[in-house]
Amino acid sequence: VASARPTALDTHANVVLRHAPGAGEALLVALDAALAGDKGNLSGGAATAVVARARWKGRKQVLAEMSGVMATALGLSAREVHEAVQERERLGSTGVGEGVAIPHARIETLSRPVGGFARLVEAADFEAIDERPADLIFMLLAPTDAGADHLRALARAARVFRQERIRSALRQAQTEDAVLAILSPDRTINA
Repeated sequence: VASARPTALDTHANVVLRHAPGAGEALLVALDAALAGDKGNLSGGAATAVVARARWKGRKQVLAEMSGVMATALGLSAREVHEAVQERERLGSTGVGEGVAIPHARIETLSRPVGGFARLVEAADFEAIDERPADLIFMLLAPTDAGADHLRALARAARVFRQERIRSALRQAQTEDAVLAILSPDRTINA
């Protein structure tokens, strides 16, 4: 199996959204090795932007809690992130169907797009066109001036989450390490 060559879209606050060409359009959501304190190892203790089994109820709580997770990982204000996400959500739902929602917003202090993931134990209504509640949440944050990069990152996330095998694997994942193994197959987890 050929190894993917990830390309970082962001290293702001050591959180990255990556894309691995040749890995089936795999969207890589990971923490920079510097945040984990070990090159190539994302194990324990470090703050992450991945929640494998979130027990949040309803869209409002999901957006608030995921905003907090992202803010913590990025060293941003949770209020700033949540307000930006809420503002975007008021324009129209970010439920994309098949149990997936991709809430997103623009944050002035970011230099590049970044993403985080949560799998909900109980799906929340994101008003998707297929009327299916979302249990797979991918939050994307981008700089205010990153028009094309933001759109490319959104399109990439949508392509990845359209894949049934990835959705199914994420629904079976019970730990952050398992989620990272699915979304970042080129990274060493708990080695």
